[in-house]
Amino acid sequence: MDKTVTTNRRARHDYFILESVEAGLQLKGTEVKSIRAGGASLADSFARVENGELLLYNMHVSPYEFGNIYNPDPVRPRKLLLHKRQIRKFSSEVATKHLALIPLKLYFKNGFVKVELALAKGKKHYDKREAIKGREADRELKRVLKSRK
Repeated sequence: MDKTVTTNRRARHDYFILESVEAGLQLKGTEVKSIRAGGASLADSFARVENGELLLYNMHVSPYEFGNIYNPDPVRPRKLLLHKRQIRKFSSEVATKHLALIPLKLYFKNGFVKVELALAKGKKHYDKREAIKGREADRELKRVLKSRK
């Protein structure tokens, strides 16, 4: 059973999602308790491959309310746990096709914190406007069909 803690709502607005994968997250101390209490945010976060490791940047995990003075830094880089071949694949795709690694959601699966990580291509301003026009056209069509009934 999956329990979603937080989602990155801007990701689907700002990027075309090409592929996604589930990754584990290496945490310290009371970070799991803080995430379980809902104290995490994926806004403006991204992943990068460095020295054969996949690191997640700018994910904010609030210090645990009942923790001690040794709470870790809220926005420290966190290691993502994937197989080496998956990391190599993402690394080569990011380098050759100029893509980004963006976290889509943070959730619990069987007691472990997981991140849904996506390989994404940035949208241009006109792409966003086209998506908005499409949504408005669908909404108008539904409104007309509803009024006919």
